[in-house]
Amino acid sequence: MATQTASASQEAASGVRSEHLTLDDRVALLRYMLLMRGIEERAMNLYRQGKVPGSFYDGFGQEAVSVGSAFAMSPQDRLCVLHRDLGAHLVRGVEPARIFGQYMGRAGGVTAGRDGNVHFGDFRVGCVGMVSMLPDMMLVATGMAMAFKLRGEARCAITWFGDGSTSRGDFHEAMNWAGLQRLPVIFVLENNQYAYSTPLDQQFAVDPIERAAAYGFPGVKVDGNDVEAMFEATRLARERALAGEGPTLLEAVTMRMHGHAAHDDMKYVPAEQVEQWRRKDPIDRQESRVREAGADVGALRAEVQQVIDDATRAGLAMPMPDPATATDRLFYEPTDPREELLLGDGRAPWSGFGTAGEDRRR
Repeated sequence: MATQTASASQEAASGVRSEHLTLDDRVALLRYMLLMRGIEERAMNLYRQGKVPGSFYDGFGQEAVSVGSAFAMSPQDRLCVLHRDLGAHLVRGVEPARIFGQYMGRAGGVTAGRDGNVHFGDFRVGCVGMVSMLPDMMLVATGMAMAFKLRGEARCAITWFGDGSTSRGDFHEAMNWAGLQRLPVIFVLENNQYAYSTPLDQQFAVDPIERAAAYGFPGVKVDGNDVEAMFEATRLARERALAGEGPTLLEAVTMRMHGHAAHDDMKYVPAEQVEQWRRKDPIDRQESRVREAGADVGALRAEVQQVIDDATRAGLAMPMPDPATATDRLFYEPTDPREELLLGDGRAPWSGFGTAGEDRRR
């Protein structure tokens, strides 16, 4: 497969540490990755105990992709989050207890038991609920970006999708329209080496990152196991979008370290490939960085573990939804006549949004 990319930001693609991150920012990136992994590990245990219905899909080994990219988005930006991108929900401010409630179908979950365990979005923080087929959400993000452009708003949309989904027509439709209209949207391709059990060399003849140039905008290959590289590449892509320069395709090169879902034993993946990627673990990498900078990683891990334990208990204590309410709010109905926004603003913990007035408005 060809490896040349049409990149406007070779520095971001190389994984050089971003000068735009403070030590507190870098510790926060580690914290969100630890939360994502810990929550999903706990949820997998709950699944095996029969407390999580259906199957379960996790993003073990891919934490840097969603955490790093979501960290670069402003409160007013909008996110279409996929099932391996729990970190984006956490960055935006979704509480872990509500996530556990969602996994277990409880009334206190994000969708109050009305959607699949990993298929959810919290409109209160600007996250759009996903559909199962990928990359359908590319079209949703493109539509939101078009609305931002028509309204003259300094906002950006972002979405994530897997390598296998680039073979579907939705990928072409979204890429083509976003490029033609120069829309403020960021497409994050999570290249985790397998579309279920199909390896990359059996999916396409040309690396999808090269397709971006054909649609008229840059493609940037990023180390998807480097959370700071993901942040920096997304930050630059967002700046391009807000400057009216159009979309960016980011290819986050990573590895799906677990099977496609809980029912998949992953025997089709060579053991040496798994071991090779295990040595590139994104959490280990960021933990080494912040420890060398003087952060107390042990205290951070203990704090995260306490959050997960407390959230687990809260989720288990939530009641199941009342079946009589199953048809309630099939369509959007404001609970307060003053409620105007379908999608609210989310949390944006990056220090750059707290210190720069221009960024705060974005």
